[in-house]
Amino acid sequence: MSDHESSGSQRVAALFSRGRLTAIPRKAARREQLLVHLTETLFERDREYTEREVNEALLTVHEDCSALRRYLVVAGLLTRPKDGSSYRRVG
Repeated sequence: MSDHESSGSQRVAALFSRGRLTAIPRKAARREQLLVHLTETLFERDREYTEREVNEALLTVHEDCSALRRYLVVAGLLTRPKDGSSYRRVG
């Protein structure tokens, strides 16, 4: 792991207390780091998720799962069809 990756991991870890996200960062760059972390730790590659499954995964870290889900889709880290029937991790 490079120093840059290590410092990014430490910054993301600072957003959590007892395994729970204390707040969703307002700054876009910091929020992006968090979203990448959540994508990598909560969602498997090559698997479809229902909205309920996405919400349940996100609720393990923060009560505002709908905001986190929306941010993940807008950031292009999760994709969904127009009908919203499923979600899939990108990359």
